[in-house]
Amino acid sequence: MVAISPNARVRRSPYDQATRAAGVQSFEIYNRMLMPTSYGDPVAEYWRLIEGVALWDVACERQVQITGPDAATLAQILAPRDLARCPVGQGRYVALCDHRGVLINDPVLSKLAPDRFWLSIADADIWLWARAIAAERDLDVVIEEPDVSPLAVQGPKAEAVVASLFGDWVRELGRFAFRAATLDDIPLVVARSGWSKQGGFELYLLDSRKATALWQLVMEAGRPFDIGPGSPNDVERIESGLLAFGCDTDARTNPFEVRLGRFVDLDLPDDTIGIEALRRIAAVGPVRQQLGVMLAEEAPRERAVGRFAVLAGGERIGTTTELVWSHRLRRTIGLALVDIGATPGSAVEVRLAAGIFAGTLRGLPFL
Repeated sequence: MVAISPNARVRRSPYDQATRAAGVQSFEIYNRMLMPTSYGDPVAEYWRLIEGVALWDVACERQVQITGPDAATLAQILAPRDLARCPVGQGRYVALCDHRGVLINDPVLSKLAPDRFWLSIADADIWLWARAIAAERDLDVVIEEPDVSPLAVQGPKAEAVVASLFGDWVRELGRFAFRAATLDDIPLVVARSGWSKQGGFELYLLDSRKATALWQLVMEAGRPFDIGPGSPNDVERIESGLLAFGCDTDARTNPFEVRLGRFVDLDLPDDTIGIEALRRIAAVGPVRQQLGVMLAEEAPRERAVGRFAVLAGGERIGTTTELVWSHRLRRTIGLALVDIGATPGSAVEVRLAAGIFAGTLRGLPFL
């Protein structure tokens, strides 16, 4: 057994005690925190997400909180998406870019008040980026990491579980909408969100001391629906065509290459970070695109993370970013960054460690 040595650089989740009691078997490091990745039966965890309801510790989904008189100004400078009509109580999926138009994170930006925003970030030090931009622009803001720890309830039965806890008002929440609530004196923000296409909610815990109590309350409410522990699922996310920043992207990926162009508004003010570069890219078009790839039946069934060459006519046209065995499609599938001229339906080959295997490019999502 390989263990992770304790150190001050890697934090445990507030839900750590609860996940260990639930039988967690493996972790990964995400935003310098331990994130559970398996409870010992990944196939059962997958089907629980697809057919029922799962509880995920995603406290590693840290928040960058921006407050102050210039909070809205900074939020718009950082996000190349028009936020002018975003109401309080609503989130927006945004594609944060650097000055070259390169994607550096894809958070949900939530507007809690006219002068208070959260960026719910993927794995990257966006606190440092936001602080640097704020200082450079001499903006009157405070940027900090609040005591906020999301717990995700995901799957087709998630709504029933969350409604049993909070009431039927949760059924009226739209995508990325949220509302403050309490549960047995536990302060929360309840949002319709989560990193799956199976439906669900994220419970943003506002007091980490009550993490175990919250976990137990959700598990008890979910008992009639056969709830169980799980984690963000790579198989489901690839079947659903969900982007994993840092896995499906590299140091030159722009939003148009990974299907995020619809979240970019090109008519924003020129002081929006990356907007001039994004206009140039949009004018000439991206050189790469994200497509799915489905391998032949004889391909290996194990997960393959990394850059494996995708070939067409013997010529390299791109690379895979992750391959998995799909339990519903019964084939090895994955995501790839390939030349813009490649088309869904085209025959390709993928050069894996075990050999070269035939495949077909597919549009996304697979399912």
